[in-house]
Amino acid sequence: MTTRGSGWILFAAIVLGVAGVMRIFDSIWAFTYHGVLPENLEGAVFGHSLKTYGWVWLVVAVLYIVSAYAVLGGSEIGRWLGVVVAGLGGVAAMFWAPYYPVWALIYVGLGILVMYALLVYGGPDVDEMDEPVAPSHAATR
Repeated sequence: MTTRGSGWILFAAIVLGVAGVMRIFDSIWAFTYHGVLPENLEGAVFGHSLKTYGWVWLVVAVLYIVSAYAVLGGSEIGRWLGVVVAGLGGVAAMFWAPYYPVWALIYVGLGILVMYALLVYGGPDVDEMDEPVAPSHAATR
């Protein structure tokens, strides 16, 4: 990778991949936890079952990891999937802000940096794009 912004793209892919692995650990924890559940889990978005959260985190992990590999492969679909997943991850981190404010802000910051990397440097290089063809004089007569 010697193109413009290749370091940013590598950074974005690594952050997406690590976030995916972390969500896998979250899903393993949710599937195997048999302790006391918090009282306020009853009114949570996905209900009171940790198994449901385990499946949600597993799907999110797959999305993170697929987008990381697609970004490394230079896929335009992977770029946009990475932007969406990083944005959703940053928004989801805000729900943890009352409990873990520093980590939530770090997670939001990483999401913003990943979105920046993919939006600014994830597209085709300007140098590699075809030059526009000038109109011929015969077409203007």
